[in-house]
Amino acid sequence: MRIVKAPEIVVLVLALFVAALVASHLEAAQRTLDSGSVTVEEIADGLHVPWSIAFLPGCEFIVTERRGRLYHFDSDLNRTRVNMDIKVFKKGQGGLLDVLVGRDFETNRRVYLSYSYAPSGAAANTAVSVGELTPDNRTLVNTRRIFEAKPKFRGGRHFGSRLVMTADSHLFVTVGDRGNRNSAQDLSAHNGSVIRVGTDGRVPADNPFAGQPGRRGLIWSYGHRNAQGAALDAEGNLWIVEHGARGGDEINRIIKGRNYGWPVIAYGRHYSGRSIGEGHAKPGMEQPALYWDPSIAPSGLLVYSGKLWPLWKGNLFVGSLKFDMISRIEMSGGLREMERISLPETQRVRDVREAPDGSLWFLAEDLGAVFRMVPHGTPADKLPCH
Repeated sequence: MRIVKAPEIVVLVLALFVAALVASHLEAAQRTLDSGSVTVEEIADGLHVPWSIAFLPGCEFIVTERRGRLYHFDSDLNRTRVNMDIKVFKKGQGGLLDVLVGRDFETNRRVYLSYSYAPSGAAANTAVSVGELTPDNRTLVNTRRIFEAKPKFRGGRHFGSRLVMTADSHLFVTVGDRGNRNSAQDLSAHNGSVIRVGTDGRVPADNPFAGQPGRRGLIWSYGHRNAQGAALDAEGNLWIVEHGARGGDEINRIIKGRNYGWPVIAYGRHYSGRSIGEGHAKPGMEQPALYWDPSIAPSGLLVYSGKLWPLWKGNLFVGSLKFDMISRIEMSGGLREMERISLPETQRVRDVREAPDGSLWFLAEDLGAVFRMVPHGTPADKLPCH
């Protein structure tokens, strides 16, 4: 008979304790919100700074990591790293950022990625590439860059960037000011703007500044600081959420050709405590639909369909990197924050998405995990995936 020594017993007990903790962590948990009970389930873990999630047909999904990795998850949650030929500039807030599955994915398997790009190795800016995901989901082939923001700047701040595909298959791209504040008011620069570009990289003829000398034809709106959330509502209106400085995070409804003020007007102050620009308002500059002071550090935005939570139809959901929560906002009669969903799982929420079955999914950056939230007690036949 083998005698187990005391140190081995300690190791064994610790191993069993850790295993129990992991098992309990992976179980679905019932949580209570102001608006009712929900079930929160961990779908995937072990991710390194996850940045974005997108859904594929057949209960599959893909996730980006900021360090430059793209992962595919099949319907059984098996994970595969997707090979791709995209050079990502990894510094500070830069890296592999948003992912978008094209509306016509089932016919051409196109996937769009935004990332920080530095062709010279030092100066960088936001870029967008598209490629086709192979049938085995292991490789992104025929990749080509369809947008590259100019000019480029050194450093690793304020790249944006979220991708939204419109009903007519144009792309909206949010581009940060790269820490160069005044460039957000410069129409000869892409920085601090919302871009509207064709999926082939062309300038749409109906863009507000298309064909105008000295102006970037891809600019749709400008005067933005650093938008890290974007979504369309049921009427096709574009909404974005953007970081302010010390106070002044904003939600904006984006209107063609409009100036949203940064850094001339803003709510909040510089990190040094100095005032920003000329105050809170100025003729010819748009006001935010909602702003936060103090800042919540917003990232990720969705407009909910109401599929599983009918009372939430049309609500905005915004992730918070600072307060470890998801903000739920009603739109009727003006935007109002109705609830802060703060749970053990909402640790530095980087992205918030609605799955095809109506469940809410979010990325918890600090936990390196993907979570799914549904109304507690939802029948299984309403949740075909996972």
